[in-house]
Order: sequence, then structure tokens, then C-alpha cells
Amino acid sequence: MVTIADVARHAGVAVSTVSYVLSGKRTISTDTRERVQRSVQELGYRPNASARALASHRSNVLALVIPLRTGMHVPVMMQFAAAVVTTARRFDHDVLLVTADEGPDGLERVAQSSLVDALIVMDVELQDERVPVLRELPMPSVLIGYPDDADGLTCIDLDFVAAGAQCVDELADLGHRSLALLGTPSAVYERQTGFAQRTLTGFTEAAERRGVLGVETPCEHTFDAVLQTVEQLLEDHPDITGLVVQNEPIIGPLLDVLRRLGRRVPEDMSLVAICADDVAERQVPQLTSVTIPAEQIGAQAVESLITKLEGGEAPDLTLLPPTLTARGSSAPPHSRPAEPAADR
Repeated sequence: MVTIADVARHAGVAVSTVSYVLSGKRTISTDTRERVQRSVQELGYRPNASARALASHRSNVLALVIPLRTGMHVPVMMQFAAAVVTTARRFDHDVLLVTADEGPDGLERVAQSSLVDALIVMDVELQDERVPVLRELPMPSVLIGYPDDADGLTCIDLDFVAAGAQCVDELADLGHRSLALLGTPSAVYERQTGFAQRTLTGFTEAAERRGVLGVETPCEHTFDAVLQTVEQLLEDHPDITGLVVQNEPIIGPLLDVLRRLGRRVPEDMSLVAICADDVAERQVPQLTSVTIPAEQIGAQAVESLITKLEGGEAPDLTLLPPTLTARGSSAPPHSRPAEPAADR
């Protein structure tokens, strides 16, 4: 491993001179500074993170706040976490994972501990009680998700309103006239979590715009719950030929339930899911889906936070446009269903 002494020997200067060039604490002549910088680059020297932190009075640690709440699908959250950790390392920062559901008190506790320089906050609700605290904390923050009142905050997310609408448009374009949204567990809707509520808004508005029947129902994660939900849905609305699924853990059980009920995919029932590409691609048939760009969102969240730490400005709200990939789970209805009751 290259040391500061190696850089000093290569540049022909004292170790203290290299230190002053790196820290900027003393004025060094242009020729000497450039010679040291060339040596740093040629040798691939990386200053010790702890030393840099002490010099700058920063910890070089970011806090990622993911409160583990009822109804959350942890594997999806960990995809975001992995992207945050990987990107943070590119900027020589570590990540402290905060999973306790402590609300505003938890944010204040982390901020007062001096363990971290900045915060990334997930699982954002429309009326999130953490927002006023985030505006007052003496450190920068970025939200993955956004509340109704996002003034003064930096937020990044998938455009879930557009995602919900895109799913409806895909099915309506294929000729489906009766659709259902199988959504997240009830607890997620009750908390008014942003991504779930906005997908529901996009689904409902698009169904009205396209003149199709659009019904929605939450669904818990167990096989029995999926079976009961789908049976009740088809009993109440037997003309449904298209399902939009925003609930990654139920995708496998849902396909099993449809087979049990004699509904072939896509001949009798088309499916469009909002999920990771790898989840969609390993199903039989592969699912038409709107991808969750966890890697891109996590990376942009860290990049925005580093920009703010360095005194720059980050966009207030960044919404990534949804991308739908058509696969084998969606097709025109096998036979034209009767007009939905809402249109009669």
C-alpha cells in the first residue's frame, strides 16, 4: 500500500510538505504543489480516511434511515441500501444503517451523536412527521420518496403516478376493459406511504381516462391471503382480465393461485407488475413489468448528498420516468369480455 512517505520520496519533498499540499493548510509554491500532485496520481496514493475526517472535522459516514415497519418487503429495501453503500464507497464514505422506527426522535438522536455527516431517509409518507425535523437539522439530507409538502427538501424517487398509469395503458392498449390493482399490504396504505398511494392515484386516474373499470385491493403476503383476495376479487368482478401487481412478495403465490383457479396467464388473465427486472424475468411466464430502478435511485441519492456536503446545490425533486418492458404475461383478452358495470 502506498504511503505518504512514498509520495514524499517520489516527489523529492518532505512528508510534511505532502501533508500541507493535501490539506491546504499552508501555502506551497505552484511548482512543488504540482510535483506532489503528480506523484499522488502516478503512485495511486489514497489519503487515510480517518486522517481526512479528523482534518475536516467530518466522520465521512452517511446514515441510511430505513425504519423496518409492518408490510415492508425487506429485500427490496436492501436493493436500495446496497446501491447507497456502493456509491458511498466511491466517495470514500461509509454508511450507518438505522432500522429502528423512532420517527423524529430517531433523526435527532443520530444527528446529535456526531457519528454521521448527513442523512438518507427512506419509507417516506405523504404526511411524514420527520419532515419538520429534517428541515431544522444542522446537516444535509436526501429523501428517497417525497412527502406532500416537500418544500426545502431534496427528494428522489420513481414517478409512481406515471408507473401506475403506464400499467393501465399497457393493458388498455391490448384491449382489456376490466382491471384490478393488487396492492401492498393494508398497513402500507394506512400509513399513507408515498410510493403506494401515488401508484394507486396513477392507476385510478388512468382507468378513468381510458374508460375502463379499475378496482383496487390491498393484499397481504401469505399464500392464503392471496388466494382469498383473488377469489373474492373474481367473485365481485368476474369480467376482470388484467391485473396490475404492486406487491413483489405475492407474485409467485399469485401465479400459483391463478393456476389453481383455472386462469391461464396471459390467455385468461394478463399480469403487469411493478418490480425488479430479475423478479419479473424468473417467473413462468416472464412478467411484463415496470422496473424499480433501485440502483439508479440509490446512486443519485448519494451523489446529491455529497454535492450538498461539498457546498453545492442539488435538485429539489428528481422523479425518474418509469420504463415498462413487455414480456410473456400480457396479451389481448382471449375473448372480448362483457362491458363493465360502470360503463353500462
